[in-house]
Amino acid sequence: MNRIIIAGGGTGGHIFPAIAIANAIKKQSPQTEILFVGARGKMEMEKVPQAGYQIAGIDIAGLNRSSLIKNIFLPYKLLKSFFQVSKIFSTFKPSAVIGVGGYSSFPVLKFAQQKGLPTYIHESNSFAGKSNIWLAKKARKIFTASEGMEKFFPAGKILVTGNPVRKEIVQSKVGKDEALDFFNLNAAATTILSVGGSLGALSINEAIAGQIGEFEKHQLQLIWQTGKPFKEKALAVAGNRKNIFVSDFITRMDMAYAAADIVISRSGAMAIAELSVVQKPAVLVPYPYAAENHQEANAKTLVNQNAAIMVMNDEAASKLIPQIINLSKDERQKNELKNNIAKLGVTNADEVIATQVLNDMQ
Repeated sequence: MNRIIIAGGGTGGHIFPAIAIANAIKKQSPQTEILFVGARGKMEMEKVPQAGYQIAGIDIAGLNRSSLIKNIFLPYKLLKSFFQVSKIFSTFKPSAVIGVGGYSSFPVLKFAQQKGLPTYIHESNSFAGKSNIWLAKKARKIFTASEGMEKFFPAGKILVTGNPVRKEIVQSKVGKDEALDFFNLNAAATTILSVGGSLGALSINEAIAGQIGEFEKHQLQLIWQTGKPFKEKALAVAGNRKNIFVSDFITRMDMAYAAADIVISRSGAMAIAELSVVQKPAVLVPYPYAAENHQEANAKTLVNQNAAIMVMNDEAASKLIPQIINLSKDERQKNELKNNIAKLGVTNADEVIATQVLNDMQ
């Protein structure tokens, strides 16, 4: 019987594709056993069990780029995580390991490679992370979201699959009227969806909070995913305005996308993958502290194809809401962005990855 470990997490951008891959594997090979490994205290410890899978937690953290002093315990945590991974492997006895990015994927894949087990990497960004580059040398296959990744990985190991998008989004049949009813919003107004990522985005949230009155003034309504840290402030700012829906985390993203005319988003790989599938005009605000500044690279790739608009993080306070207002009034630009981002949509990446891994294990 096949036993597969899927390692990684930290944000929805790693977790939801990992779950999509797991679902595709189970669909093709129901008898396969799957165990997730994630970082204790991170959102995968909640989201993976909700999706019906078991997860083992390890004590690991990533490199803190904003404060080097906070990295003092990193070697200790890495060493401790290897002992924890060793214990997980001796109990579960995996026949293969898939890494999807995030802190926890490195010690798991590294340990698997030391044991001679087949490992697979999914690199979701157009600029590869350092740990994936190190791990690629001994990986059996590297699944990438985009072409041109030979500058990071051995060309013979690359399979361009795109990024796995949640089936509830790919297969959504939700109509706009139903979605607006779900959020108790008005069908006559233009709807803006703000998703700063599963953990929220401070610059986006503060830009919205600072100009909340502009939405009603320009016949706009807002579905605002704030993340937990900003939720209370957002509720206070929104007050009793009927045109603002506030939630720290939106579980029904199929509804949110169906309701939206324009989306404000970070430019993580998975956010872009979903926007491409749902074909929405987007204003992207890259997270500046992402590894190797990959979010800006992702956003620029779309801007160069006239498939999205970019507002830099440090300019969000002054430029984001005016940009949204201008776009809401420009039908021609909205249609251009929608048509161009639609060309990038991939709906079967999870199935392609599952097929490749399962075929290798026969």
